[in-house]
Amino acid sequence: MSTNAFAVLGVPADLASTLAGIGITEPTPIQAATLPDSLSGRDVLGRGRTGSGKTYAFLLPLVARLMESGSRRTPKRPRALILAPTRELVSQIDASLAPLAEVAGLKTRTVFGGVGQHPQAQALKAGVDIVVACPGRLEDLIQQGLCDLSAVEVTILDEADHMADLGFLPAVRRLLEKTPAGGQRMLFSATLDAGVNVLVKRFLVEPKTHEADSAQSPVAAMEHHVLHLEHHHKIPVLVDLASAPGRTVVFTRTKHGAKALARQLNSKGVPTVELHGNLGQNARTRNMDAFHSGKATTLVATDIAARGIHVDDVSLVIHADPPAEHKAYLHRSGRTARAGAAGTVITLMTDQQVRDVRDLTRAAGIKPTTTKVTGPNHEILRELAPGERVLVAGGLGVPVDESGSGGSQPRRSGGGRSNRGGQGGGQGGNRSRNGNGARGGSRQSQPKAASGESAGRSRRRRQGGSGNGSGGGSHSAASFSGGGRRGR
Repeated sequence: MSTNAFAVLGVPADLASTLAGIGITEPTPIQAATLPDSLSGRDVLGRGRTGSGKTYAFLLPLVARLMESGSRRTPKRPRALILAPTRELVSQIDASLAPLAEVAGLKTRTVFGGVGQHPQAQALKAGVDIVVACPGRLEDLIQQGLCDLSAVEVTILDEADHMADLGFLPAVRRLLEKTPAGGQRMLFSATLDAGVNVLVKRFLVEPKTHEADSAQSPVAAMEHHVLHLEHHHKIPVLVDLASAPGRTVVFTRTKHGAKALARQLNSKGVPTVELHGNLGQNARTRNMDAFHSGKATTLVATDIAARGIHVDDVSLVIHADPPAEHKAYLHRSGRTARAGAAGTVITLMTDQQVRDVRDLTRAAGIKPTTTKVTGPNHEILRELAPGERVLVAGGLGVPVDESGSGGSQPRRSGGGRSNRGGQGGGQGGNRSRNGNGARGGSRQSQPKAASGESAGRSRRRRQGGSGNGSGGGSHSAASFSGGGRRGR
């Protein structure tokens, strides 16, 4: 399609120009399929895997419809509602919405728990056009008389299947029942499970269904590998892979495992932040800002990040702990190969996990390449994650000085092959590696220090953890793999 492809589909010229200004000129398949119907006001059911471009598929018609409407915003009564399952996804939807809302003169407000409700209540009282919300906090505000959905003209459910997985469907149903029956409704989901289908039948009127890149669809630019290794080699192999150029997301099964592994990677010199359910909202925001900006080059997460975390230039996803079921594998893996970029997915597998990983990949429809790895110097690691390895003392601290003279030169190892993965262009914004091949981003200035820097180092000293960059010891190997013995 040409550079005015969005306008050809019916997107208002101002919105199409705004997209072009941030480098988005070509609609993805799900956008090209749904926009003609959604812009005309029809109810739409869109099915597409994470990373397929669903966000702009519903934001464009939403903003266009409100621009055309003759209504005005009034106190406590938003004109449009977007429901999403996680705080991270709510924030990222709002960030994508911001330039479109600005050109249209619309006010938006995010609503979710984990933070004080006063700013949210004050914004609603002043009047907003669009509320982007998690179901729980929004219900609380409605019950307190601080929000009224009777003026909603457009309602959108994003990641509906994930909301079902998290048990949010009863709350979603109650919220939808508070919106006017004649409003436009759009539901986007990677899969159409039984619970989601109930919502479709109950609330969407003769919806137009479109499917592009479902959750089971293979991604041509995504390579899947299994590394068969000994348990004690996990940490050294993870350090080798994560210290190569490019952003890396590492998944563990438990919150304790994510926290422990992030601490271990930082102690070995890999700037790392964590994301899991035990973090408060401020810490989650700080850590994601550090990852987006490039201050942290690795994110260690539980399945809370398997959907709803949109960073388009993640070139490597590592399953440090294989997930429990194939849907989680697919959604975790969807953090890479986004917006047309290439990506690599690696699963670490011990002898005890061979059968589970075989069953998992078979159910996911994946045929990975399996390699027996004898340690961190195996040649396959340079093939999967090429480029010069860079380690920084303390992870997010002062660069390593090998001479001991107090200098700031980082320690480097490995070959000088080109960066892995494609450039994160397309619909994820303008984030990219910087000119010298190091990881980084251009989204914003350096954020506040991510959680766990000096405090994490002092905890390691108290707990006997090593910060000298030596190979993974027994504590490192035992503290995250296979779910561990400690609390989940």
